[in-house]
Amino acid sequence: MKLRHYIILFVVAALAIFVYFRFYWVFAEGTKAGVLNTFQKKGYLFKTYEGKIIQSGFKANIQSNEFDFSVVDEKVADILLRNSGREVELHYKTYFGVLPWRGWQQFIVDSVLEVRVTGNESVIKPK
Repeated sequence: MKLRHYIILFVVAALAIFVYFRFYWVFAEGTKAGVLNTFQKKGYLFKTYEGKIIQSGFKANIQSNEFDFSVVDEKVADILLRNSGREVELHYKTYFGVLPWRGWQQFIVDSVLEVRVTGNESVIKPK
């Protein structure tokens, strides 16, 4: 092979590695809890589920108490659509970049761990 073929092969491999780490590699995962403020399906070309929870805590701090997220799984979206205004505990994954068909946020919720109504009665109990 000529040197030009090696350079092209290197550039394609480097681009593939960049795309993987930017859009598909899970940087972090964890849980967040708070009151489900909004949850909706929106978008221009790709309709995605987008939500926001308000986390409890101090209101006068510098950090925002809002957690914006996207949902890909229809089952998780259905649970959240039925429980707006309730306290939820969500499991999420964090990616470096966003993809239009995955949602507008880099935080992707993949499961609902618990849904609580007023009076500490659980609708969905933790496992």
